[in-house]
Amino acid sequence: MKKNKRIGAIVDELVNNPNRLYDSKHFCDKYDIAKSSLSEDIKMINEILEERGSGHIESTPGVGGGIRYIPGISKESVVQLQEELIEKLEDPSRILGGGFIYTSDIMFDGYYVRNMARFIAQKFNKLGADYVVTVETKGIPLAAQVASLLDIPMVVIRREAKYSEGSTVSINYFSGSYDRIQKMSIAKRAVEPGTKAVIVDDFMRGGGSIKGIEEILAEFNIETIGSAVAMASREPAKKKISDYISILYLDSIDEEGKTIKISPNEDL
Repeated sequence: MKKNKRIGAIVDELVNNPNRLYDSKHFCDKYDIAKSSLSEDIKMINEILEERGSGHIESTPGVGGGIRYIPGISKESVVQLQEELIEKLEDPSRILGGGFIYTSDIMFDGYYVRNMARFIAQKFNKLGADYVVTVETKGIPLAAQVASLLDIPMVVIRREAKYSEGSTVSINYFSGSYDRIQKMSIAKRAVEPGTKAVIVDDFMRGGGSIKGIEEILAEFNIETIGSAVAMASREPAKKKISDYISILYLDSIDEEGKTIKISPNEDL
């Protein structure tokens, strides 16, 4: 295989399997090349990815080492994403009443979800998480993309226990979005005790849902090492959690004036 085609094939395999560690021998055997040739290929691939702001190739020498693609997104691309999302989300027709806006089309749009996930995965990549955890339902696509980029399993916390999931653990928590006590449950087989998790959701108002997830994970001695949402409300200013990442902020909804104000998180 000619060098340019080989490089294209290696890029395709690495990018389609982010964070998966490949032994150098895998590519050397597959393309019948020496390690020196592979090193040259990887160097060129890494330069291309970094120039495009699409992540980088991590090479680890020695026993247990190898090559992996670490996904990323440039600051310029994140700013562009924020601008596109704000333009769409500030449409007055999205106002549903009661302090809610319609976001389902955004949270189930592959383009927006994929790029938001790249930003979140870039922030979480070095934390050493074992799981990406979310609560049903609109946060699932974003959490699934983040889990795929980090190459770790996704766990869905359910509002109601499902018979098909076997034994479960349930807790009650206060939801600020709905201003009432709600229930969430997790299958005992879904996680391993003593591990680490990051939480990903679509929206956060007071942080009650994420706090609830932290508490139910703590029942398994699972440490929450990071939390991220697509959008967080400015109010209430005091959240039930203090450490989180948000791509956008919902500043205000004026139902009478038919206006929505959303701002970007500039602390990227």
